[in-house]
Amino acid sequence: MPKIVTVEQMKQIEAAADAAGWTYAQMMDKAGEAVARAILSRLVSPGGRRVVILAGSGNNGGDGLVAGRLLVDAGMQVAVYLARERPAEDPLLIALRDRGCLIARASDDQRQRVLANLLRACDVFLDAVLGTGFRLPLKSDLAEVLLAARSALEERGSPPLRVAVDCPSGLDCDTGEIADVAIQADVTVTLAAMKAGLLRLPGRKLAGEIVVADIGIDPRQTQLGQVDMEWISAEDVRGWLPERPPDAHKGTFGTAVIAAGSINYPGSAGLAGRAAYRVGAGLVTLAVPAAIQPLLVSAILEATWVLLPEEMGVIAKGGAEILRNELGRATALLIGPGFGRDETTRGFLERLLSTPKDSASRGDIGFVHQAASLSSLASALPPLVVDADGLRLLADLPDWPKRIPPQTILTPHPGEMAALTGEPVEALQTDRLATARGWAAEWGHVVVLKGAHTVVAEPNGRTAVLPFATAALARAGTGDVLAGAIVGLRAQGVGAYESAVLGGFLHGRAGELAAENAGGVDGVLASDVIACLGKAIQETRLRPAA
Repeated sequence: MPKIVTVEQMKQIEAAADAAGWTYAQMMDKAGEAVARAILSRLVSPGGRRVVILAGSGNNGGDGLVAGRLLVDAGMQVAVYLARERPAEDPLLIALRDRGCLIARASDDQRQRVLANLLRACDVFLDAVLGTGFRLPLKSDLAEVLLAARSALEERGSPPLRVAVDCPSGLDCDTGEIADVAIQADVTVTLAAMKAGLLRLPGRKLAGEIVVADIGIDPRQTQLGQVDMEWISAEDVRGWLPERPPDAHKGTFGTAVIAAGSINYPGSAGLAGRAAYRVGAGLVTLAVPAAIQPLLVSAILEATWVLLPEEMGVIAKGGAEILRNELGRATALLIGPGFGRDETTRGFLERLLSTPKDSASRGDIGFVHQAASLSSLASALPPLVVDADGLRLLADLPDWPKRIPPQTILTPHPGEMAALTGEPVEALQTDRLATARGWAAEWGHVVVLKGAHTVVAEPNGRTAVLPFATAALARAGTGDVLAGAIVGLRAQGVGAYESAVLGGFLHGRAGELAAENAGGVDGVLASDVIACLGKAIQETRLRPAA
């Protein structure tokens, strides 16, 4: 499972590997192999293609030169442009010179004319100037070279494949800040572990597609094992998928209860319910305002129903007691999708999260369970997921983190996170890792901060970042699908953190598959994502890790 590290952590991990006998030179060889492999895998016919390596004087440049040697051996034409001098006896340079490669130097290139000419004709540009040790501001000599390179690339009608080694040069791998002259990458091959700055704006946009490359460091290393932030792959979540024994019955896979929907947003309940079924829940019960149930029956024939009292098409506060009475067999509960924000629904949530002695008197209950004694209602709720308007209503309740069950899963998008925290969206989005981790610890619950590269954090600091960033999921209803997938897994007995990570992974991959089916991201609907959850599960179960 690739880790997400700070610059200092990466230094310690590499130093420990070197001390244990896996040398820096061996790490560099493996890094160069990974970069070369990433380039070759993205070219239909690499033979004869022209590569320009913009190399620095340090290890990042060395990684690029190793990659260059391997690309020459694969039949490509490689030219090296040294942004800063390397020793004349550098064996990496000698190996390329012996292969007939052009080696140019910024110190000999007035007005960067040679660099511009090389970049106008290349098929691949490899950025290997600055790595994880870089801190702003950028030195003037390197700024001139990077600016010239960027200008030459931007002048082309069709840019080459732009690949960055470890990180785009000029990016701070801790903060995500970038130099003004940094060059946009199509692919960043980051080495050994994901760097935190690659996931923070504006650095995230600069990095393009991110590939985490193995450079031979023992995954059992103590320094690596102590890192609690993880970049998630199918291999990492495969073991969390519930088994499907042939003698199973619906009770084997739990009961998910979903309290959702209103007259203005009736589809939310159906989307969440269908997603819960698609990830394997044995039974899904939809608790909805009575008025919208006829609209949903044909959309989800497999559901059972709890009809809640309503006021003008939204859940009324008296529905809390009714729902409590229906939770005896529930193994997980989702509340919030499509609720709306009416005062009576806020009252419903407040009463649901109150102990019986704190609930309203019997006379306020209404509907078919008016005779039920509040003292007979169970005060404990099943494992809980809160989404959408449920989060905004929750934010209105005093001391809400203590009113929900331990390890509740909260699934806010940035706007909902702002409502929960009282902080502006821009501040929360600047460092999404810190946002999710900090508030998960503060609240004592699992936080799923949705968006490109969704972040999942649990209170003890363990954090996962999902590898998906696709406009296919930028559609109304896809959040309901995610919440439904998470509660469906939670209902099957998957842990809170694991349900959030696994549900997010399946949801993200299903979005990609839906876009493939639709021929692009433009026409994907939330229902298309649901339809692809089954295939995403099977891929995760069976497909070897990339």
